[in-house]
Amino acid sequence: MSTAPVALDVLKNSPSASSKPAIELDPRTYRRGLSCVHCGLCLPACPTYTQTGNEADSPRGRIQMMLGLADGRIELTDSVKKHLDLCLDCRGCETACPSSVVYHELIEDTRAKFAQLTKPTAQGRFMQWIFFHIFVHPTRLKLALLPARLMQKIGLYALLRKAGLFNILPMQLRKMEQMLPSSGPLWPKRLPEHSRAGGMDTVLKMLNPATRADVTKPKVTVGFFAGCIGSVMFDKVNRQAVELLAACGADVYAAPMQKCCGAIHHHNGAHHPAEELAKRNIDAFLPKDGPQVDYIVSNIAGCGAMLKEYDFLLRDDKEYADRAKEFSKRVRDVSEVLAQLGLPKMNHTVNETITYHDACHLAHAQKVTEAPRKLLASVPGLKMIPLPESDICCGAAGTYNLTQPVMATELAERKLKNIAATHASICATGNVGCQMHIQSQAHARHQELKVVHPVEILHRAVFGSK
Repeated sequence: MSTAPVALDVLKNSPSASSKPAIELDPRTYRRGLSCVHCGLCLPACPTYTQTGNEADSPRGRIQMMLGLADGRIELTDSVKKHLDLCLDCRGCETACPSSVVYHELIEDTRAKFAQLTKPTAQGRFMQWIFFHIFVHPTRLKLALLPARLMQKIGLYALLRKAGLFNILPMQLRKMEQMLPSSGPLWPKRLPEHSRAGGMDTVLKMLNPATRADVTKPKVTVGFFAGCIGSVMFDKVNRQAVELLAACGADVYAAPMQKCCGAIHHHNGAHHPAEELAKRNIDAFLPKDGPQVDYIVSNIAGCGAMLKEYDFLLRDDKEYADRAKEFSKRVRDVSEVLAQLGLPKMNHTVNETITYHDACHLAHAQKVTEAPRKLLASVPGLKMIPLPESDICCGAAGTYNLTQPVMATELAERKLKNIAATHASICATGNVGCQMHIQSQAHARHQELKVVHPVEILHRAVFGSK
C-alpha cells in the first residue's frame, strides 16, 4: 500500500501545461480532493482499477488528474478524458476511504465542466439525445418500445434476435437492444394516485382476515417515486411494491406530477436540467401548502441515491435549498420502509436458492445493505447464498453500460462468474439497471439465471404467485 503521491504517466507525458486551469472546479468540490491522502485503500474497491491495473483508472489517480486540471498542471487531453470517462461513479471508493473523500462530487463536477468545454462525437450526441429526450420521458419511452413489444407479443422479435439481425447495430445500440427485457406490457398504466393502507381490493382479497384488520389504519404516509425507466420497464415491480407498502400499513401517494429524478442528466454533466427536475419533484411530493408525506420511497437504487442528493444539488438555490434538505431527509429505499413497518405474515413458502447483489447506489450511496438481506432472510423456504464481491459494480451504472460497453461487459462477466460460483438460480438486486444489465449478459452467455428485485420475492411470500 503506497503512501507516496501518485505518479501517473498521463501527468508526466501531458503536453506543456500552463498556469491557466483546464477546468474550474467549485472551490467546495476542489477541497474534497485535497482530503485524499493517497493511502490506496480505495484500489481494491474500484472496479476499473481491478480490471486494468492502471493507476490512472483508480480513484486516487483520477483525483490527481482532476486536481491537476484545476491547478493548471495538466491539460484536458483525450487520454485524461478517457481515464475519467471510464469511471463508473459507483462510489465504492467512498465506502472504503478512511478520509471520507466525497469522490462523486469531484467526478460529477468535472464531467459537467467537460460538457461545457468539449464537443461530443456524432454518436455521442445521438446517445445524449436518447438519454435526455427519450429515456427520461415515460410516454416517449413507451412509444419508442411499442414496436418491439408488439413484435415480442407475436414472436417475431425472438426470431430476429436468433437470426442475428441486431448484430449489425453499432455496439452501443446493440447493448441497448440486448438489455430490453424479453416481455412486458404493451402500454404500462400509471400507478393509482392514492393507495390506502389495507384499502386496495387486491391486497384485501389476498390477505387473511386477521391480517386485514392490522392494516386498516395507516402507520405512515409515503410518496412513491416510480422512476422514468422503472415505471415503463418494471411496472410490475412498482405495483408489487405499492401493494406491499399498503399491506404493511402505509398510505401510498404516487404523485401524478412527479418527474425523472435527474440522475441521467446529472451524471452526464447536464446539471441545470437536473436541478429543474429536482424542483419539480419537490413541488410534487412536498408542496408548500399541501399535505406532507412521511417518506419518499423508491425501489430503484439509482433514483433513490439521486433523490437523497437534492440538498446538495440545490444548496445554492435560495427558494429551494431548505425544502431540498427536508426532501432529502425523507427519502428511503423501499426495503428500509418495509423493514421498519414489518411485513404481514408470509403464508407462502418460496423454495428457491438465491444470492444477493448489492446495487452500488444502494450500498455505497445510500448505505443500505442490511434491510434487503433481513427481509429476504425472513422468507419461508428461501435459501440465501453469500455472493463473492457482492458490492463490486456489475457495470450497469446508469447509462454507463451504453457509453462504455466494453468495460461494462467485462464487469458483468465478472459478476456472473461470481454468481455461478454460488450455484444460485436467482440473483436479487435492488436496482432496475443492475437487473437489466446482469440479466441481459446472462442471456448473452447462455447462463441459466433469473434476476429479480427483492420486492418480487417478498410479494410472492406474502400474496403467493400471481
